[in-house]
Amino acid sequence: MHEALVVGGTRFIGRYAVEELLEHDYRVTIFNRGEHENPFADRDGVHHYEGDRTNDRELLTAKREVEPDVVIDCVAYHPRDVRKATEIFADVGAYVYVSSGASYAVDEIPKREGETPLRSCSADQAADDSGATYGNRKAEGDRAVFRAAERGVNAMAVRPTVVYGPHDYTERLDYWLHRVAEYDRVVVPGDGTNLWQRVYVEDVASALRLVAEEGTPGEAYNVGDRNALTLADTVRAAADALDTDVELVHASDRELSTVGLELGSFPLYRPAPHLLDTHALAGLGWESTPVAEAMARTAADHRESDRTGIECGPDRAAEETVLDVLDTI
Repeated sequence: MHEALVVGGTRFIGRYAVEELLEHDYRVTIFNRGEHENPFADRDGVHHYEGDRTNDRELLTAKREVEPDVVIDCVAYHPRDVRKATEIFADVGAYVYVSSGASYAVDEIPKREGETPLRSCSADQAADDSGATYGNRKAEGDRAVFRAAERGVNAMAVRPTVVYGPHDYTERLDYWLHRVAEYDRVVVPGDGTNLWQRVYVEDVASALRLVAEEGTPGEAYNVGDRNALTLADTVRAAADALDTDVELVHASDRELSTVGLELGSFPLYRPAPHLLDTHALAGLGWESTPVAEAMARTAADHRESDRTGIECGPDRAAEETVLDVLDTI
């Protein structure tokens, strides 16, 4: 039985990575600070090693204690994290860095590994913690993986686009699930055709395992739903999963401005299309879950949770004002 070390492992992507590894006969150790509830506290085959991944000594001690064959790094948010991890885990069977589709610098359709340019990253950006530099930092992490592979480290990167599914603490999709569950009419920004590809969390987890087992050192692998939905189709899929009918009412920037909103005020809206080519990952045998099936699981979890996503987008009062404005046009 192989040993896996998951850096992170209790919240979202890491949680599903642990499940995926367990299902494929790995023993798993979670390495984190223990600040979030551990869903595997009573699970056989899962151990918890408490420590701070930014503390090199603690990370090295965990490596020596676990002696992992595979490392899945879910919480490397700064380039230094990746550089140090690829040094500490230089002799493991596989080190997989969870990067992001935000690493890409230009809006090509689709974005392809090794072809579409990556974002640059200055020293100031590398040390920053804001969302504005997230893509820059992830791209520099990718470059750290590439350099490590040149030194002989079996290091690879996986670039998910926007991840959704049960236990999604960002609540971006919960906003739309809550809207269609509670109301007959919802405002959708623009004409609803904007495309921001998403990926089901279980599919990210299977990608991480497959890349660890079959991937090529120094390569990055995009991961995204093979059937990419527009925002309008996403809202319709959410309604179908909740077995409810909803009217989508489209609003332009001008109409939204009457209540101080704009197109970007709504979660999962992106002005330029974002689509990742996933052929490299498919070449390893990866497949994505059909969107209807993934949405059904996500909606079922939403029903059981207290997540509403109300902090992710406009409140209902503003939305109803926009609906009133549109009804008078």
